[in-house]
Amino acid sequence: MSASASARPPETTPDQRILEHACDHLRRFGPKRTTILDIAEAAGMSHANVYRYFPSKLALFDAVTEQWLKALESQLRVIKEGPDPAYDKLERALSAIQKTYRAKLEADPALFDLLCDAIAKNRVVARKHRNKMQGEIQAIVEEGINSGSFRLADRRRAMALVFDLAHRFIQPISIALDRFIPTPDLDFRASRAFAAIQRSLVYGDPDFDL
Repeated sequence: MSASASARPPETTPDQRILEHACDHLRRFGPKRTTILDIAEAAGMSHANVYRYFPSKLALFDAVTEQWLKALESQLRVIKEGPDPAYDKLERALSAIQKTYRAKLEADPALFDLLCDAIAKNRVVARKHRNKMQGEIQAIVEEGINSGSFRLADRRRAMALVFDLAHRFIQPISIALDRFIPTPDLDFRASRAFAAIQRSLVYGDPDFDL
């Protein structure tokens, strides 16, 4: 094989090409004005071929949502598996969720709103993502409890504390409602909330009745 052939990027698969054009149309026209026919035409294929990969427009939109969430899910997995103490991992994980969602809202509002719609309607893509997020956070909390880093040793209370105090900053619909608050202000408020969670887990909070 020649050097030029080995350096050639891999060919885009049909489903990837469909997703790319779907993202482009969603950004330009929004979900209501985006059609399978237009996406198929842009991708250079028939609309029947699009339906081979995505059985409906909603399924295609959910695939778009699932695609951009993968990077965040991978980032959380790396944080969870890292060598840092659990309290550092927890702060980094919560911050990663908050900053990733906020950045997507600002840079790609049409795609972020698809996630919010999936959450509001309790679709599978939203449930799978929520379960992955909660699973990574739970693993970090359990690591802190098992290692003795967290004095709040009741797992149920610890998880409730994390998600109750962090909710405004890591729940996509809440983040969307705060879209007009300046990002630096929200970042500061989120950091204070995450620090309060760390303190409550590390030092214990017997008066925090959940």
